[in-house]
Amino acid sequence: MAKKVLIIATSPRKNGNSNRLAQEFEKGALSNGNEAEIVYLCDKKISFCKGCMACSGLRKCVINDDANDVIEKMKNADVIVWATPVYYYNMSGQMKAMIDRSNPLYGADNKFKEVYLLACAAENHPSAIDGTIVGLKGWIACHGGVSLKGVIKGLGVYEVGAIENMPVLKEAYEMGKNV
Repeated sequence: MAKKVLIIATSPRKNGNSNRLAQEFEKGALSNGNEAEIVYLCDKKISFCKGCMACSGLRKCVINDDANDVIEKMKNADVIVWATPVYYYNMSGQMKAMIDRSNPLYGADNKFKEVYLLACAAENHPSAIDGTIVGLKGWIACHGGVSLKGVIKGLGVYEVGAIENMPVLKEAYEMGKNV
């Protein structure tokens, strides 16, 4: 059965390496009959969470920016894919801000049960992405029945385009195809 796949690309660089992983994942998902969409946070206005907790009752954030549209897409997706560059061994600030702003989804009747992570780091060591995985697993743990289904690690990439012709792009395509 076809799935609705939402890919949240969190790089501040539109043509960044993690965004390339997102694009390949999308191609793979589409090739197998799924519906897929990439939301580029660099094209959105996403403010920081204010911690007011009004969203707990309203099921909507009171901050009037693009985050509410992204949250609605998240709520209605079967699969959520986070694509992020790794900064100082953790997710980008843009990803963390969107995770924090997704608080209206906590305790809601969300469709998503599968989460994937596509991450790129300048560091070559596989552990460079561990902090990002831990942070994402914290968010996942707050949503019943949701699990981390797969992780793609683009290692040793910093400059825009460094990921081109690397096997990890094919891995992202295949993971998307098998979502």
